[in-house]
Order: sequence, then C-alpha cells, then structure tokens
Amino acid sequence: MTPTATYRLQLQPDFPFAAAADAVPYLAELGVSHLHLSPVLEAVPGSGHGYDVVDHGRVRAEFGGEEGLRALAATARAHGLGLVVDIVPNHMAAAPRHNLPLWEVLREGPDSPYARWFDIDWEAGGGKVLLPVLAGRVGEESAGFERAARDDGTPVLRHAGLEFPLRDGTADLPLPELLAAQHYRLAWWRLARTELNYRRFFTISDLIGVRVEHPEVFAATHGKILELVRDGVIDGLRIDHPDGLADPGAYLGELGEATGGRWTVVEKILTGAEALPPAWAVAGTTGYDALHRIDGLFTDPMGAADLLGRYRDFAGPQGDRGGYWTATVRRAAYRVVTHELAAETEWLTRLAVQVCAGDPATRDHAPWALHTAVRELLVRVPVYRPYVTAGGPLTEIAESTLPAEAVRDARAAFSVAQEADAVDVVRDLALGRLGDGPEHASFCARFAQTASALHAKSVEDTAFYRYVPLISATEVGGDPGQPAVSPEEFHAFGTRLSRDWPGTGTVLTTHDTKRSGDVRARIAVLSECPERWSALVEQLARATPVPAPDPQLAWQAWQSAYGCAGLPADEMAGRLEPALLKAVREAGLFTSWTEPDPAYERAVTDFVAAGPGADAGEARVLMARFARELAPFVRANVLGAALVHLTMPGVPDLYQGTEREYIALVDPDNRRPFSRPAEGGDEKTALTAAALGLRRERPGLFGESGTYAPVAARGPAASHCLAFCRSGEVVTAVTRLSLRLDEEGGWRDTVLTLPGEGPWTDLLAPGGEFTGPEVPVAELFAQRPVALLVRTGGGGAAGRG
Repeated sequence: MTPTATYRLQLQPDFPFAAAADAVPYLAELGVSHLHLSPVLEAVPGSGHGYDVVDHGRVRAEFGGEEGLRALAATARAHGLGLVVDIVPNHMAAAPRHNLPLWEVLREGPDSPYARWFDIDWEAGGGKVLLPVLAGRVGEESAGFERAARDDGTPVLRHAGLEFPLRDGTADLPLPELLAAQHYRLAWWRLARTELNYRRFFTISDLIGVRVEHPEVFAATHGKILELVRDGVIDGLRIDHPDGLADPGAYLGELGEATGGRWTVVEKILTGAEALPPAWAVAGTTGYDALHRIDGLFTDPMGAADLLGRYRDFAGPQGDRGGYWTATVRRAAYRVVTHELAAETEWLTRLAVQVCAGDPATRDHAPWALHTAVRELLVRVPVYRPYVTAGGPLTEIAESTLPAEAVRDARAAFSVAQEADAVDVVRDLALGRLGDGPEHASFCARFAQTASALHAKSVEDTAFYRYVPLISATEVGGDPGQPAVSPEEFHAFGTRLSRDWPGTGTVLTTHDTKRSGDVRARIAVLSECPERWSALVEQLARATPVPAPDPQLAWQAWQSAYGCAGLPADEMAGRLEPALLKAVREAGLFTSWTEPDPAYERAVTDFVAAGPGADAGEARVLMARFARELAPFVRANVLGAALVHLTMPGVPDLYQGTEREYIALVDPDNRRPFSRPAEGGDEKTALTAAALGLRRERPGLFGESGTYAPVAARGPAASHCLAFCRSGEVVTAVTRLSLRLDEEGGWRDTVLTLPGEGPWTDLLAPGGEFTGPEVPVAELFAQRPVALLVRTGGGGAAGRG
C-alpha cells in the first residue's frame, strides 16, 4: 500500500523503539499513515544515526532488538499505522571489532569467503588492506600496540581502543614482523587520501563499500529486512545512497522482486531537469527534487540577483571564495578530485591502464594522460552519476551525462591533440562502450561511483559553503545559481509527478538538510528585500564589538542568525556556533577538518558569541526589530511551503517536529531526539493536521488515480498566487513573494478562478465558504495567506477516496 503520508523518527540509544511506540497515538491522531524509521539494524555502539551498520542479521540491541521492533510494529498497527524503514545497502562501518565480515577478511585476506563483500584493490595494496586509523605514523605509534586475547582466547592486536584480528600463526612474532605479516596495513590516517585501496562512502574511511551486486552478498545483507517485510513488520523501504552501488537499477529490480513490490523510494538527488531512470523498480525519490521546487516558489528571482551583487560588494569573494556559482563548483570539484578523492582517481587510472594494455588500439595511451582524462571528465559530469553497465545498452539519458561539450573542454587540458585522445578512451570506458570484460565493467561502475562521491563532496559539502549570497538556496538538491522557481515551472513539475511518479516521496526537512524548511522559508524573504538586508548587515557589522574574521563568514552568519530568529536568546550561540564552525571547515578556505586553523576558528567563535549569537546588545536589538518587521512575510512562506508540500503530488514525509514551527541547522542540530509537543500546537500544526486528515479521509484524490491541474489567478497580482487542484475536488492556494505583494499595493482586483461548481469550504478558515467560480483573492486570504478548499456540494466527485 502506498502511504498517504509518513513521519520520520530518528532512532537513537536515547530514543529507542519503546519511545517511538509511545509517540504512536499522537502521530496517528496527527494523520500520517506510516512511521518512517531511521536504520534499525545493528550499528556501531552508541551511533546516533545508524548508517554505520555492522551486522545485517540483527535488529539493533540498543533500540530494543527485534522484539522491540516487532512490538513497535504491533502498536503502530493497532493505531492504523504501518512502518517504513531506512536501509543502507551501499556501506558498512569499517570497524573490525564489530563488523564480523570485515574482521574475517582482515584475518584471512583475499581467500576469505567474505572477501567478495567489499571493493578492495588487493593488488594496489600489495596484498593488504590499508587501514588508515592511527593518529600518527606507525613508527610513532608502535609503543601503543598491545597483544591481547578475547574472552574466547582468540589473539588480537589492540591500539588506542581499536581491535584487530591476527593472521593464524603470527601472534608470537616480534612487533615489526607481526605487523608486516597481516593481511592489512595499519597506517597514519592521513594516508587515506592517497593510498586507500577500498571503496568507501564519499570520503569517509570509517564506512566501507559493500558489493551487493553479488547474489550471496545481497542475500546476506538483506535477509533480516526481507524477513521483517514478509512477516508484515515492515511495509515500505527508503534506500540510502543508491548512487554508490555498482548497478542501482539491477539492485532495485532484485529488491523489488524480493519484497513483492512494496512501496520503496530512493535517496536519489536529481540535478536540474534530470529525470529518475524510468526503469527503476521504485515509487520515486525521497523528495529532494520537490524540496527545491517548493523553496524556489518563495524565492524572488530579481531580488536574488540583486542580493548576489550586494553580497559580492560586501564580501568581495574572489577565486575559490564563491563569487560565481559555476566557477565555485568547478574549483571545488578540482580540489576534491585531486585531494580528498586522489586515491579513487588513482584506482580509476590503474583500471584504465589495464584495459588499454589489453587492446592494441589503445595500448599506447600513457598513464599520465589517462589520469588527466579521468580527472577532467569527472569534474565535468553535470549530474551525480551516469547509469550504464559495460556492454549494455546506452540510452540517450546516459550519454548526456558525459556530453560533447564535456569531452571538448576536457581535451583542452592537453597541449598535444593526439594525447587528448585519452579523453575519448576514458569517456567510452565510462559509458561502457569499449567492451564488457571484467576490467571494463569495473571501470564503468567505479567511474560512476566516484562521480557521485565527487559531486556530493564538491557541491553539497564544499561549494554550498563557499557560495553564500542566499543560504536558503544552498540545500541538498538545490541550484544556488538559479534559486527561484516560477509557478509555470512548478506546475510542469507537479504535472509530471502526477503522471509518472504519483507515489514518489516529497520533503521539506530531513536529517540531512542543512537548514530546516522553516529556517529556509524565513531566509528566502531576504530575496524580496536585498537592499534592506545589505543595509542591516552594514549596521550589524558596526554594532558588533568583535569583528568577523572575514566578511563572507559575517554575511552567512547573520543570515543564519536571522533564520533562527525564533530561538530563545539563551540558545542562539549554542546552536549557531557548531553550525558555523562546520560551514567554515567544509568550505576549506581558511580551515578544514583535516588541517584546522585554531586561531581562525577561535576568531569565528569569538565573533559568534559577540554578534550573531549574543543574547543582548545593539546587534541583538537590530536583528530583533528586523525580524519583527518581516514576520508577516515569513508566516506566508512557512505556511505556504507547508501546504504545498502536504497537498502536491507524491507522499509527504514529515520530519520529526516539523508539524509545528521547527528551527534547526545542520546535523547534529537537526538530529535531537524527538519530543512530543505540548497540547494545542501552533498555526502550522493546525494546517498540517487539516491537510493530513484530508489525505487520510480521501486518499483517492491524492494517490495514483488522482490528478493535478494548475488553477489560474487573474488580475494585477496574479503572479503572487500559486494554486492547483487535486482531482477536481481540492484546491490549494498560497501566497508567494508576499513582501513584494505588499509593496505593490496588495491583491487589489486579483481573482482566482475555481474549477467547476461549488460551494467550496476552506478547511483552514472556519466559516470560510466560497461559491465561485471567481473568488477575490483578498477575500480568500482574509484570515491567513493560504487556503485549502474542498468542494462540499455539486460538481461531481472525481477521484473521491
């Protein structure tokens, strides 16, 4: 069954299955149809997220184990709710003590029956797996090694709280010989960048890639989840990071067959106009494509362009510092591919050399040329990854992931035209054109996997923190270069979802969003008043006793503070400081995770405490006054985005707490344990309950048999009203760019033409009834800037649930 709406709960040791069960009555009353749980399988002890799985065969003991999960499912079922669970097919924790398959590989080497579980380049490592876990070089750390035994007498090697297996017969060797005799090489953590020889999740060496393309690995890693599906405990699945898999389409086909076609969505981030591969056996994405379109509706394109100019004047960004979006992304991509992903690039080069060496037509391409071609093409993949397999059919969509202009620009990196032919070879390999042998297939898959890691790290984790004129636009799935979405573009998107992916997921806030939907909705108002914002930032700079270490940080710090203006004064610094420290480390301009600059970071924290995070002072007064002045327009954005999300095509997923005002920054701020709100709630809560209740009572209006149609406004302010109709029976109408609307004189004679006969009742405004067919928009929005109209008589019942 396709859910009508899901509610995401972040399970943690402090919020286990029993706590989730306690929340069930409240969530059932709210109106969702399914709980959406973060990963439930055994993970590293104490993990707050669960994506570091260590045992696919057990439900996590810290949450209450399988008994606790089954009890939660029974409680949910008793209240009419199902369970959707997040699963992690791409990777496991690289924690040998807890990960038995990895432990056995490290103990037995490439002959281990578990060796096929992991992408390990044994040849590159000289027959060993590089484990970059030491705080210093191995010689400096040698005094910290300790021989020990487990409770069962198994000899092990321990160091700084870590534990490693010992190859049979080596336990009594002198330390240098013992270390040399293992199937792994313990090394300084910094060597991961250039010498790592196993596939990992992005650039996180603590998460090792899993090869679910092998049938025995798929069976072993999915057995428990599939058992829970068959037993009716789990009703649907969210698939984490499918881009990391060797063949996502084949994996999803196998999974769909194994689950009997249960509702499944994938965490697939689509870039621009990119479409989800139509052959994938899923209901759709987790919803970042919808997030971008909803946010864009409430962003003023002209104001955003003006704000960009003012940002450039204030911050003076040059080079890597994010003055121009396209250039910022390209510079970030070069940085990541040559530094953080250097080992992955070298791996691809070795594969390309192997393939070329076996073919007389390509044998004379120099390794350096192939390396250059790999690098130059990787940074020009316009989407997260191509979807092809070596020797398989090449679709037009797949070929567009390495377009002709990418090849042309990549060739420009060579001074000799004949050497530039290496670009054509690498492109053909990446698109599966040169053959279907094991090396060809391996290169094709690895190129795609590396491309997705590069795109994520260079765009989401670097460029988004370097290009900050409007930080509400720097969100997963977003396009900061073109942050605004017109009503026409949104309607085209909604029409396509209704036709092609009616069961897809939609979101506004997740555990991975850099700012909650309400924070972004508030910041988006700045695109409607760029001159007022830039004037305020100048005032704030003068009013803050401790200057910012650089103007770019000041600009985004004050935007962050404005986005969190609803927080109590005593919480502001504690919430802002870690988020801004993460921002400057991810940007990598003045400090970073691996090369921190303590002096710069201390300057950041001093500035935050004295300015954006201060609980008193002139800057606090200025910001509070500015926030009060814009409050009515923030209200329109928050309520408008929420209503569009809850009624557009797709299955809305509410992140924990977002049924009411929810202010959160990047993790870990957005992963605090769920707490049931006090009775009553706020205006957003009432809107959420009304929309969810309607979806539950009349699912046919919103599901696969439902329809979507734009509803047109007419008059001087028509562009400020976004409206659509679901199945001829429900009309959503919201106010967009309300500050501009106010400056232009309000709605005046603008009317909304309702479809068919009425009367229509506004579920959000008691007593609000309209006969139509034309309704003055000023009357429609007399009580609040949004309306949810339901036909209450006449006109038929198309799509009734």
